[in-house]
Amino acid sequence: MKQTILISFMFLLISCSSLATNSKELSKSKQTEEFITLVSQSKTYDLSHVWDENSPIASVNPKYLMTLNATHADTRGTFADNGQLSFTSEIMQWSGHHGGPTIDALGHIGRDGLLYGGVNATQATNDRRGLGRSGVGGELAIDHYPVSLLSNRTVLLDVARFINGDNTPLVAGFDITASHLKSTAKSQGVKIKKGDTVFIRTGWGQYFSDNPQLYIADNAAGVGVSGAQFLIKAGASVVGNDTLTFEKRPPIATEPSFQVFPVHMMLLADNGIYIIENLFLEELAKEKVYEFIAIVPPLKIRGGTGSALRVFALASN
Repeated sequence: MKQTILISFMFLLISCSSLATNSKELSKSKQTEEFITLVSQSKTYDLSHVWDENSPIASVNPKYLMTLNATHADTRGTFADNGQLSFTSEIMQWSGHHGGPTIDALGHIGRDGLLYGGVNATQATNDRRGLGRSGVGGELAIDHYPVSLLSNRTVLLDVARFINGDNTPLVAGFDITASHLKSTAKSQGVKIKKGDTVFIRTGWGQYFSDNPQLYIADNAAGVGVSGAQFLIKAGASVVGNDTLTFEKRPPIATEPSFQVFPVHMMLLADNGIYIIENLFLEELAKEKVYEFIAIVPPLKIRGGTGSALRVFALASN
């Protein structure tokens, strides 16, 4: 009798355990299905420009070149198949800092001979095959971009709309300060959380294709030192905007000493915050989409100092 009761009790435990396991599996399956449904129903915004030989390039970067090294006319009959198959391929020459948009690796900029984390900048680039190929500073190359940031909560601060009251761009040389960023966030009813990606709209993305000469001119709107300090204090992991260099041009500060590209040094070299340039933010701004998930996938190039991107945003529909 006792043995029968014990066997029955054990069977009950096994049954309960099996039911619990099945319940967990069903719950996980339901969560997965709900996640897929949520993502598939979200609206996708393309934040990238079309890139070609006419696109604006910063003067410090090499010229862009793409040519077809094989055409369909060239390749018919390559495999003795009576000309059925044809194919084409290309050769591209460009910097990692070309494209609309593009992201700077942490090792792209140094301050006083040091990269982020106190890495010796000279030693990190002793081997011209790439950043860190010398054995020093490899973690600062773009192939080490964190997986956790490939998709991230993102806030758009439409400073141009806040200042101008419409979609027109900020004036050339406009210095976006901490006050501008704070007030814009308040007016939009959004809050930057630690670890967020923050995109800032100046409106200059309109000039990328329509007026590339103005886009690359010496004077352009962008984030200044005060604005960079705000982003650092807010705990941003990645920042970006719709201009050629992210920071205002000319990119010069005179306090506490003369500095060139002070914002780049503050964000990359001092604080390890990635910078994205050349974003297209007009559609998000037009529809007043200020909170979303940004998908930022750099090319996984060993030793790369940056990468062109195909950035897009996922937002509730």
